[in-house]
Amino acid sequence: MTVEIKVPPYDEYNQTLVRNAHPADWQNPTPDGRYNLLVIGGGSAGLVAAVGAAGLGARVALVEKHLLGGDCLNAGCVPSKTILRSAKAIGDIRRATDLGVCIQGEVTVDFTAVMARMRRIRADISYHDSAQRFRDLGIDLYLGEGQFTGKDTFAVDGRTITFSKAVIATGARAAFIPIPGLQETGYITNEGVFELTELPSRLAVIGTGPIGLEMAQAFARFGSQVTVMDILPVMGGLRDPEGLRLIRAALEADGIHFFLESQTQKVERVGADKVLTFTHAGETKTMAVDEILLAAGRRPNIEGLNLEAAGVEYSKKGITVNDRLQTSNPAIFGAGDVAIPAQFTHTADATARIVLQNALFLGRKKYSDLIIPWTVYTDPEIAHVGLFDYEAEERGTAVDTFTIPLQETDRGRTDGEDGFVKIYVKQGSDKILGATIIARHAGEMISEITTAMMAGAGMGTLAQTIHPYPTQAEMIKKAADAWNRTRLTPTVARLFDKWLSWHR
Repeated sequence: MTVEIKVPPYDEYNQTLVRNAHPADWQNPTPDGRYNLLVIGGGSAGLVAAVGAAGLGARVALVEKHLLGGDCLNAGCVPSKTILRSAKAIGDIRRATDLGVCIQGEVTVDFTAVMARMRRIRADISYHDSAQRFRDLGIDLYLGEGQFTGKDTFAVDGRTITFSKAVIATGARAAFIPIPGLQETGYITNEGVFELTELPSRLAVIGTGPIGLEMAQAFARFGSQVTVMDILPVMGGLRDPEGLRLIRAALEADGIHFFLESQTQKVERVGADKVLTFTHAGETKTMAVDEILLAAGRRPNIEGLNLEAAGVEYSKKGITVNDRLQTSNPAIFGAGDVAIPAQFTHTADATARIVLQNALFLGRKKYSDLIIPWTVYTDPEIAHVGLFDYEAEERGTAVDTFTIPLQETDRGRTDGEDGFVKIYVKQGSDKILGATIIARHAGEMISEITTAMMAGAGMGTLAQTIHPYPTQAEMIKKAADAWNRTRLTPTVARLFDKWLSWHR
């Protein structure tokens, strides 16, 4: 029996979302024989696996207990990037006077309209992850909770599914931190933040990962008084001091207050306020807010699957897989956030493709062969691929780092923006080990370096690649030119620099 789901606020947009992603009148099919592939979880990894297998002619069963589309559609990429677009517009307006543009009158944010736009766009996109679409593709969709009953059987809604191969793609959710009083006082995660209909005047964000930083900046630009807290001194996956200074300065310019290297002692309700008590720099402080966003990591969705019955090993980090994404049960694979540390939608997609090749075609594809870029969608964005310099050095590889500030490009000056590219190169070669970019469109720019690394192309290739002028991506070209100059004698290098200055 399909359980009715309601996503607050249950307006016309969220009703459309639910009709597509978990229709209340859905009738689960009756299993008839063995499936070539059972997919458990209808998020990014599961849907790619199911659609890919069905397209190859396999008989596929797909199980989802909540909303099809998973976190990406419902509480991740789609809603977050929609409201971030509104926040970016506000940022542009507020810096317009720096560009000689005068805006008459007060510019205000209609938070209700921002969130309604998000729900409308999410509802429109939800058709692509709809139950009807997967039925039309020939996939047997089962909505409801299920569990393994054996090494090749899985039960859902009183029906037993028998499979030849299976993939667990149940994803992850926000981790809970056992701060005294937090549960009783109340908080929201990446799920609840997109259910808000009123802007909290004061918002505390616990966690400086992608979700925490992105939502902190967005809500600060919407008008909330935002404070960000974390037990660590890092932000957005960065340990690089230059990058940390740049990102922190950008967020503080939006009015965000930081308490890094702080420890939250307790949370309690005092009247209408939620009061946090924490230690910072050796002092005990208190802070009253209207809402708390907990964004301090993720935990895998493995509860209730009865993995023991299937002989699948797991830990608190998720199901245990080998380099070919195979579990301790050779017929069962893992993909996406429940199985791998790189918890991104694009990685979920990539791991699902590995599973398809290895499960259905006896492939030998390896997870370790992937080169995975990632982006934090703050303004400016943080993008990275491969190793950081310190990671390479920890592995015993000597590194040369080539850094180009954005202000050293003409486009950076005309745009009036700060940022940089850092490319980490194996010393004595042109092999690219990784790169970090901070810029407004860093997420778009990182793909050039990712492609070069995938193709085995090095700094020499980037140096020969023509980049349109003027673009911010010229930072990459300039970094490659800087590498090129290390191959020259000092005299030739000076002549080369003079030639460049004459031919700008």
